[in-house]
Amino acid sequence: MSPINSINLPRIFSKLDKNGDGLVSINELKGFLDTIGINSSQEELELLVGKTSLDSIDFFLFYDAITKAHIKESKRENIFLENELQKVFRVFDLNGDGFISCEELQSALSRLGLWDEQCGKDCKNMINVYDTNSDGKLDFEEFKDMMLDN
Repeated sequence: MSPINSINLPRIFSKLDKNGDGLVSINELKGFLDTIGINSSQEELELLVGKTSLDSIDFFLFYDAITKAHIKESKRENIFLENELQKVFRVFDLNGDGFISCEELQSALSRLGLWDEQCGKDCKNMINVYDTNSDGKLDFEEFKDMMLDN
């Protein structure tokens, strides 16, 4: 979802109100939501809004509500992802010291059936690429960057 500055909402409302009657129809609202990355059917919108059209105040309140809902959902997704990455990190952090060394990476890859001799040469390189503090091992934040390729 693309953030939109609330200062622009009156202008957006005016552009959506194609016939100038001071109302935005559900169909016009659906087009706007599709544009900002929120896909829903016309029937879902009718149920959600409870009307066939919105005046400017209803439009502003609706936008505020969906923006808050989107932010909440994003936070939930981020917490879930963080928890899953911590579980994966523990698979590689064999001694539980909070770091993944080259040896631990090799051992974990072996257990997963993903190790070969070529990997041994790449193991140090793989760690070095994401080892931002140059200590020769990955902490959780470095591991997370590697997994998310940031």
